[in-house]
Amino acid sequence: MRKVVVEEEVVVRDGDSGDGVGSSAIWAVAMIIIVAMIAGAVYYSGILKQSPAKNKVDVEVTVPR
Repeated sequence: MRKVVVEEEVVVRDGDSGDGVGSSAIWAVAMIIIVAMIAGAVYYSGILKQSPAKNKVDVEVTVPR
């Protein structure tokens, strides 16, 4: 009868490797804030406007008598 030896590498993670739920939640919130800041900057800078808005102003000039 022959014996078969199977070797398997088992990776054991340390508890403080940063892969926890809290770390993922903080990264998710940070990414949402960063994306919101970039979107706000793009929106308020007017980069996405097709053409500049033209405002017509009716001005009446009179001379005092």
